[in-house]
Amino acid sequence: MKRSNAPIFWLLFGAGGMLSALLGTALVFITGLAAPLGFALGADWMSYPRALVFAQHWLGKAFLFIVIALFAWHAVHRIFHSLNDVGVHAGMSAKLACYGAATVLTVVAAVGLLTIGF
Repeated sequence: MKRSNAPIFWLLFGAGGMLSALLGTALVFITGLAAPLGFALGADWMSYPRALVFAQHWLGKAFLFIVIALFAWHAVHRIFHSLNDVGVHAGMSAKLACYGAATVLTVVAAVGLLTIGF
């Protein structure tokens, strides 16, 4: 039997899907509606200094990295499997483009969070 790397991608897809289902709508509500409109939050609740302090803490870095990376892997896995629906043959080049994009996004997120400092 030939070994497959598909379980790794399905694991990242599943984890990203679960995370987006549990946290995605809350993050959109807080950062897209509640904070800008001042609904149930203070005026400076999403200010730059406060967000920077959150991103500089190791727990904040871990949260941001996990959200960005797993959302990216979930999205590209869906895109890859949806290519057939729009008439694109999902061959090796499409797989490399999709999963390569997720890898690049994950690396960029890691480097970006590490350059912020602790």
